[in-house]
Amino acid sequence: MQKKISTIVLALFLVGLFQVKAQYAKQDSTYKKYFVGSSLFMLGNLDKVNPPGFVQLNLGYRITGKDVISLELITWKHAWPLGINPFYDKAYGTPEEKYPGHIREYGFGLAYQRYFWKGLYAAIHVAPMWQTFKNENGNKVGDGFIIFNTYRVGYHVKLFKDRFFIEPSLGIAGRPYYTEMPDGFKEKDDKWPKWTPEPGLHFGFNF
Repeated sequence: MQKKISTIVLALFLVGLFQVKAQYAKQDSTYKKYFVGSSLFMLGNLDKVNPPGFVQLNLGYRITGKDVISLELITWKHAWPLGINPFYDKAYGTPEEKYPGHIREYGFGLAYQRYFWKGLYAAIHVAPMWQTFKNENGNKVGDGFIIFNTYRVGYHVKLFKDRFFIEPSLGIAGRPYYTEMPDGFKEKDDKWPKWTPEPGLHFGFNF
């Protein structure tokens, strides 16, 4: 499922680039200040191997035509280390690398976008996340905390007269700070990098 999502994201990213002249032939003189949205990663909930129970709600505000801030309310769970990239690493989904249970994470992210050329932007997402560790029986075995950052380059594609938008992107995501995991979880996690490439596709409604 993750590989299919990656293919969709890449295709939409290329579509956005090819629409540069059609979508942004002139500099915008007006823009809608607010938006709500989410992420296509919610389709990952259909994954039968490692369904993340992923939910995200974005609330955004355009300070200027080029500067955007947003609040992201996020939760997900995972039973394999985040350092195992599901798009190209064969270790993803294998029983040898699985945690002795799973981790549920929930928190909020603060994001800043800066538009450089037409719809092309760079963004940084900083998300403090609280963790609950559960064993195979669903019993809680510990708590934790991480700061999960994502750095993206993407393209903003307007749809239906700027009522809706999609933002395909490519980025790198990881944990600059994290507390120590319980035994069993730590041994699995220590084997893998704390940063990994990550495609993205945000979408939203302007108002």
